[in-house]
Amino acid sequence: MNDKSNKGVLVSVAKKGEDDRVVEEHLDELAFLALTADITTEKIFTQKLEQPDKRTFIGKGKLEEVHAFVVANNIDLVIFDDDLSPSQLRNLEKDLKCQIYDRSLLILDIFLNRAQTAQAKTQVELARYQYLMPRLTRMWTHLERQRGGTGTRGGAGEKEIETDRRMIRNQISVLKKKLEKIEKQNAVQRKSRSNIVRVALVGYTNVGKSTLMRLLSKSDVKAEDKLFATVDSTVRKVVIQAIPFLLSDTVGFIRKLPHHLIESFKSTLAEVREADILLHVVDVSHPAYEDHIRVVKETLRDIGASDKPTIYVFNKIDLLENEDEEPVEKMHSMHMEEDDEKVFVSAQEKININGLRELIFKKVKKRHYQIFPNYLKDEFYLGQEHNKDV
Repeated sequence: MNDKSNKGVLVSVAKKGEDDRVVEEHLDELAFLALTADITTEKIFTQKLEQPDKRTFIGKGKLEEVHAFVVANNIDLVIFDDDLSPSQLRNLEKDLKCQIYDRSLLILDIFLNRAQTAQAKTQVELARYQYLMPRLTRMWTHLERQRGGTGTRGGAGEKEIETDRRMIRNQISVLKKKLEKIEKQNAVQRKSRSNIVRVALVGYTNVGKSTLMRLLSKSDVKAEDKLFATVDSTVRKVVIQAIPFLLSDTVGFIRKLPHHLIESFKSTLAEVREADILLHVVDVSHPAYEDHIRVVKETLRDIGASDKPTIYVFNKIDLLENEDEEPVEKMHSMHMEEDDEKVFVSAQEKININGLRELIFKKVKKRHYQIFPNYLKDEFYLGQEHNKDV
């Protein structure tokens, strides 16, 4: 992305009969993604079709409508809420004569800007190259954005595209080797922590995980009202009533998370996969929170972490419209497992954080005594500093 804010329009194709409320929620999320990427949404276009158009995703009339708006308002880019095929991308760039993003490319760009560690940067670069490989076109080269530019590559022909493809294949090979080396180092580090209980925060993006992490670990963890504020995994040591454990926060999940990104981030998500207990944080004030729970559960299943003891942390209760309403009444379709627990909190307002701590202690203590059956609350643990970077 550029330093300056770009002007964009959003485009969504809904199947006939699809709930308008759901379509609106998805577009709200896409607009938030755009904002996170410093793109100002100037207009939203929607169309209902039985199936997206094979050539341009949207119908001919809607395409002309979008084109007219793009030309009249000097729009920098058009963002589609679904993934585009390589041919659809080529055709849209040719017809609209501006940059085209689909949902995956937008998410990948956000991740690229937010990654801090060598591992996260390598993972995102790998996912982005794998995504871009089949999508190189004559008119636009999305690699330009990675180098900070947004211009066209005027007159670029097949020879230049083939050169780009060869460069990408080489980069993919280099990045895979680099990632393999980093993962081996991290695996050794995780193995050294195998004698301590591990708790991982999971949840949809922007549900308040980092704020909870900061409260529970009493450490300075970045938290802001943007999607994917956390891309790198953060691990802190916490002690509750003389029982120590490691608390980790990783990237938030989102619907239609790019497949390449999930694959590349599996090593980072090892913190989740190897955790003893999950804190599944849910923004209970969000109208689509049950859908968010489903997305998180599906992603956990994809990375092999769906069988963990879980505490559902229903966050942001201070934002519920009807304060007298018992949130649990809204959870008829959540399908919690028998051993799962739930707690209602507000991380921002620090409501019922002690209740959350008690539940965590109960789960951690049980697992801790499985690791150390003869454990005594001795001075070694009591005297330790409660929160340390790991």
